[in-house]
Amino acid sequence: MIKTQFGFSSTAAEVAEGIDLTGKRVVVTGAASGIGVETARALAGGGAEVTLAVRNVAAGEKTARDIGGDVRVAKLDLTDLASVDAFVRDWDGPLHVLIANAGVMAVPEQYTEQGWEWQFATNHLGHFALATGLHPALRAAGDARIVVVTSTGHMRSPVVFDDVNYAFRAYDPWTAYGQSKTANVLFAVEATRRWAGDGITANAAMPGMIFTNLSAHLGITEADVDLSTIKTPEQGAATSVLLATSPLLEGVGGRYFDDCNETQTVDRRDEAPPLHGVARYAVDPDNAARLWTYSETLIEKA
Repeated sequence: MIKTQFGFSSTAAEVAEGIDLTGKRVVVTGAASGIGVETARALAGGGAEVTLAVRNVAAGEKTARDIGGDVRVAKLDLTDLASVDAFVRDWDGPLHVLIANAGVMAVPEQYTEQGWEWQFATNHLGHFALATGLHPALRAAGDARIVVVTSTGHMRSPVVFDDVNYAFRAYDPWTAYGQSKTANVLFAVEATRRWAGDGITANAAMPGMIFTNLSAHLGITEADVDLSTIKTPEQGAATSVLLATSPLLEGVGGRYFDDCNETQTVDRRDEAPPLHGVARYAVDPDNAARLWTYSETLIEKA
């Protein structure tokens, strides 16, 4: 297992310190707020060319001005495959790092025009279409990395292949969120298996508990949680930045990290400390292969 000198309190800037990213091209989805901003800031600070892939271009441009450096903005709506296709068509040249950071959490029941459950569509399928569309650019980099932001919430549900879109199950926002976050981890497993020969690896990052726009609609305040478990956005971005930049991750993929370290695989939630551990079903290679095929079929039919 990969262990580093960094941990819970480390910040993105600390993780990236001393790493020269000059010449590296990076895409960060959902980088107009929250940990996406701090992820982009740390990577741009190391000299990378960073593209903020965002739904709200005006907010992205404001963020780019705040960060400074070689930071660009491009429109991307992960629930709209036409938007994903347009982003892919407009991309030119190699891509060294793709950070699938954007996401929604525990939203009320809603579906895309294809009938896909909103969280699965946003958190997984949109990123799946983006990554597969950008595969030639990632391959051209020769040593590309994909970082998929997941959550310990994946322990709330595996991918229920017989009813992904809640056609039969009563909709529950938290199990739907958990299913989408499990899908994020499985994507990293299968992308590495399929693309390692192209020099592409993918890993999953659990950022920790952070108060951002992602949780704003839930009505949760600092009074409702143990403050010792809360990270700042700068700390929450650290694991993503580590996976994107650390020499320790060269050629390493298909793994799950929290607090800047690889975590243990568990068969029960209580086998790991709170906010740690990855469920065995989320790193199971058979589940990962099945999800990839299922996702390809959905995208092709859309």
